[in-house]
Parts: sequence; structure tokens; C-alpha cells
Amino acid sequence: MEVKVYEDKQTVATEFSAYFAEQTRQDKPFNVALSGGSTPRIVFDTLADAYGDNINWKNVHFYWGDERCVPPTDEQSNYKMTKEHLFDRIDVPEENIHRILGENDPKGEAMRYANLLEINLDRVEGVPQFDLIILGMGDDGHTASIFPHEIELWDAEDHCVVATHPDSGQKRVSLNGAVINTAKEVAFLVTGAAKEEKVAIIHQEKEGFKQYPAALVKPKSGNLLWFLDKEAAAGL
Repeated sequence: MEVKVYEDKQTVATEFSAYFAEQTRQDKPFNVALSGGSTPRIVFDTLADAYGDNINWKNVHFYWGDERCVPPTDEQSNYKMTKEHLFDRIDVPEENIHRILGENDPKGEAMRYANLLEINLDRVEGVPQFDLIILGMGDDGHTASIFPHEIELWDAEDHCVVATHPDSGQKRVSLNGAVINTAKEVAFLVTGAAKEEKVAIIHQEKEGFKQYPAALVKPKSGNLLWFLDKEAAAGL
């Protein structure tokens, strides 16, 4: 695991964008699962501004680590946010965008998306493998859309699961732990003082740390990066 600490959110976005551009410099398809949230929004803006013309987007295939079960026009949609901040500003083929259909029945969509991953991606011991999975972490230590109160979903047999937000009850479709930990690279983007406590508990493996899904992210490849700003890393 490698921990990178930067001054602020914008610097995290700048440095991650440079890392992403370097990862995609290969003449073959690059499969990435995206995250929602405020930090990825800044990252997508930076990617579009700094690398819009410097990445061969025809080689990059976009998926999602999780999606809220809302239409793609809804303000809560991870797809909508990515479209506005990245896709609308770069030359990416429509067929390279593989969104989770949040408007569909959650259980059926989880099955469809899992099947799509099996068809489109190489598999390692039966598990679809991404080149890169981008993750965020909530104040409660959740990642993708696997929350502490449903941590058993991490070990679900299905590649994609239906999760429930603990407060709103909103349904979400999420990758399971096996898919996350099979990725060639996993990168956390975590910023802000609200994340400081859980970052410290997870990284220092304090008592009870395994109750937080973000602590279970341990890719078999060993390639795990945490991009943090000073506020999120203050407890380290």
C-alpha cells in the first residue's frame, strides 16, 4: 500500500490525473471503474482540462463501482455527474461508456451488470478484472456502496450486489469485494477533515477497524494507493 498526501483537494485531483494519464498510456483497452462524490468531480474536471487532448480515450472503457438507483438525469446519479464533468468535454466513444442502469429494477440490474463484466473483462479465477478501480470513502468508512451495516455484502457470491443506504433507504448497485480486490490497481481518493478519523483507524488498524468496508480493500496485486489531502491524513 502506498499513501500519498497532498496539500488540498485540487492538488489531489492534479496528481491523480497525472497518475491516471500514465496508466492509460498503453496501446490496448484500459478498463476503469469510477466512483461518485465531490473529489472525483474535481478529478474529472482536471482530467478534462489537463488531459482532454493527451489521452487516447478510444482505448479507455468506463464502468462504475457503484450507482444510485435513480434515472441518469437525476442529480444524484454518478453517471450524470461524470457525463457533465468529463464525458461532455472529451472525445470518448459512446460505446466505451458502460453505465449501471440506475432506472432499472435493482436486483435485475445487478445481475445484468455482473453479466456485462463477465463478458467484457478478462477473468481471474472467475472474477472480472479491472485495470483500475477508483474508490472513495464515506465518513462512516463505507466504500463503493457497501456500508458497515451490510458488510456481509463484501463477501457476496454475486459480482454485483444491491445495497441500501442506512439513512435514506435508497437502493444502490455496487461491486462486491472480490471484484474490487481482483483489480490490477485500486486507488482511493479521500479528502476533507470529516474523513480523518476513519482514515486513521483503518491505516493504523485500530480496534474494530475491520467493521469498515474500506478496511477490507486489499487487492491481490498489492497495488493499492491512497490519495489524501492534509485534512484527511491529519490523524496519521
